[in-house]
Amino acid sequence: MDLGLADRVVLITGGSGGIGGPVAHVFAEENARVAIAYRRNPDAARKVADQVEQNGGKALVVPYELTDPAAIRAAVETITQEWGGVDVLVHSASPAGGPSLAPVPFEELSIETWRPQVRAEVEGAFATAQAVLPSMKERGWGRFVFLSAAIVGRGRTGDEAYVASKMALHGLSRTLATEALGHGILSNVVAPGPTVTEGYLRWAPEDLRRRIEGMPPEEIREQMAGLSPHVRISTPREVAAAIVFLASAANGNITGSVIHVSGGS
Repeated sequence: MDLGLADRVVLITGGSGGIGGPVAHVFAEENARVAIAYRRNPDAARKVADQVEQNGGKALVVPYELTDPAAIRAAVETITQEWGGVDVLVHSASPAGGPSLAPVPFEELSIETWRPQVRAEVEGAFATAQAVLPSMKERGWGRFVFLSAAIVGRGRTGDEAYVASKMALHGLSRTLATEALGHGILSNVVAPGPTVTEGYLRWAPEDLRRRIEGMPPEEIREQMAGLSPHVRISTPREVAAAIVFLASAANGNITGSVIHVSGGS
């Protein structure tokens, strides 16, 4: 199947993260040009870009900040100057690496804790989508994929800020799907379940973390199977495969949807 991604320009926010990095590699394998936006770790972003280029792909590294619309516009402008615009936005950046390790009872949740998570998650996605939409409309083609989490569908006690902010992405994506449909633009959400990433490994017992350090994701999954005995843990590439399909020309009419990559969770 031809995914029709050759020379498409893909902006991946959080592109050096546990899922963002593999997403960049899978897009590059389809001959897309990948712009890797980083928030805190330029070295990790550069490492992903170097790996893409060593494998014959095209990569660009840009600084990015969820809470600064001017910085977001500057990142998009850098990409536009280099490659002419953005065809695909994969919004993977998040102020939190995942659900909280220390849930707070709702009645004890302060606005000071709530506001940074919700503001960065929701406003960052909004400002980034708004910055890239004009070039998509100009080209008459575009794809949005927002990264959420399977857990938001059922909620999690003591983690209201994370769950609410991720669920807001569902509403944003659904509205974009409606507004942009006549321009050849599709918008979807991918909601991973347990996935072998640094964020998920935080939940593993310390002795298990030491034992699996440096293992390939497939081997880590086997070692961690006992943590979620009724759920098949995903690898980052399995999540990336869903993202890349939704972002491709092979996806002709899936829009406004939430796709779970959750192994049954």
